Amino acid sequence: MSKFIINGGKKLVGEVNISGAKNATLGIIAAAIMTDEDVILDNIPDVEDVNIMLSAIEEMGGEVKRITRNKVHIFAKNANATMANAKNLSRIRASYYFVGALLSKKKQAVVRMPGGCSIGERPIDLHLKGFKSLGAECEVKDGFIIAKADKLTSDNIYIDIVSVGATINLILASVMAEGTTVLENVAKEPHVVDVANFLNSMGANVKGAGTDTIRIKGVPYLHGTTYTIIPDQIEAGTYMTIACATEGDIIIKNIIPKHLDSISAKLIDMGNNVVEYDEAIRVIGCERQFPTTIKTLPYPGFPTDMQPQITVLLSIANGESNVTESIFEDRFKYIVDLKKMGAQIEQRSTSLNIKGIEHLKPASLMSPDLRAGAALVIAALMTKGESTVDRIEYIKRGYENIFGKLKELGADIREEN
Repeated sequence: MSKFIINGGKKLVGEVNISGAKNATLGIIAAAIMTDEDVILDNIPDVEDVNIMLSAIEEMGGEVKRITRNKVHIFAKNANATMANAKNLSRIRASYYFVGALLSKKKQAVVRMPGGCSIGERPIDLHLKGFKSLGAECEVKDGFIIAKADKLTSDNIYIDIVSVGATINLILASVMAEGTTVLENVAKEPHVVDVANFLNSMGANVKGAGTDTIRIKGVPYLHGTTYTIIPDQIEAGTYMTIACATEGDIIIKNIIPKHLDSISAKLIDMGNNVVEYDEAIRVIGCERQFPTTIKTLPYPGFPTDMQPQITVLLSIANGESNVTESIFEDRFKYIVDLKKMGAQIEQRSTSLNIKGIEHLKPASLMSPDLRAGAALVIAALMTKGESTVDRIEYIKRGYENIFGKLKELGADIREEN
C-alpha cells in the first residue's frame, strides 16, 4: 500500500485545473458500447475507476485507444460478448451500467456484481425493478447480474428512492426500447444530465434530464460521436475546501460554477470569500471558520460526496456544528482518525455533533474510502507537523494527479510505497 506523508500547516496558493467528472465518465463509457461506430471521449479523468471500465470493454472484444492522457477512442462494433466479466469490475460500483447498456443493445447481459467503497447499503433492486418494467427477466446469481429480454418496451417507471445509478441505468436501457419511457422521481445530478446529453449526441431522444421527470423516446440504433465530459463537481469542491482549510487562496479552473452552488453557499456561510467567474472560481480561506449546519441531499442539495471534506473543516470551526448524512448511512468511518487528531466529534446515528477546536494535531491516518481519504488529506494539510495518510489507492480512484496538483499549490507532500 502507498501513503502520503504531509508536513501541514502551510497556506496553499495558486491555480488548479479540474479534471473531467469521474461519475459522468463511467456512465458514458458504458453507453459508448451501444453504437457500432466510433466514439471519441475528451476530458476523461485518468483515474483507476475509469481505466477499469475501459479495460472491461477491451476484454469484451472492443477496441480502446488512448489518443492523449485525457482523450480516448472507443470502437465497440466487435464487442460481441454479453458478459462484462473483468475481475476488476467487482472493485467499482459503476460496473452495473454495462447491464443497462448491453440489455439495450443486445437484449441480454451478464455482468459482475458491483463493488466500490463501503459507505452503506446501495442495493441494485431499483435497477432490476426498472429493467423488469421494460420487459426483461432479471436475477442475481453466483455474483453476476443476469438480464435478458426478447424485446424491450416502454413503460412509466417511478423510481422509489432518488438514485443516480438507477436513473442512469434505466436511461441506458430505455434509449432503444419500443415507444416512450417515462422515468419519474429521477436524480438530477450534473453527471446524469451529461450521460443524457452524450446519448443524445449519438442520436438518442432523451428529454428532461435535470428535472424530476425524464422522457425517452426509443430509437432503432445509435451512431458514433465526439463528446467532451463535464468538469468534476466533487474534485472542484474538494479543492475549494482545501483553500479554506489552509487559509489559502486558490483559483479553481475548468469548472461550471452553477454545479457548485450548494458548496459555495456553505463555505461563504462559514466566513470564506468565494468569487465566481465564467469557468473558474476563486476561494480565499478565512482565519477561523464559523460553525454551521449541513444535511446531505440529492442535487441540487449539498452532495454526500463532499460531507467528509466539510466535516474536517468544521472540526476547527469557532463553535458547534451539526452534520446529517441522509444518503449513505455508513459514511462516518473517517471520524476515528479525526478523533486521533484531537477532533471533538460525537456521532448520533446518521448525524455528527462537532465542537470545533483551534487546531488538530498530526497523526498516522488510514483512508477507509475515496472521499474520506480526500478528507483525511485535507486534515493533514491544515495541521502543523507531519502526518501520514495510508491506503491512498482509494483516493486515486477519483482524483487525477492529486499529488502533483497539491505540490503545485505549495503543499509539502511526498509519496512512499
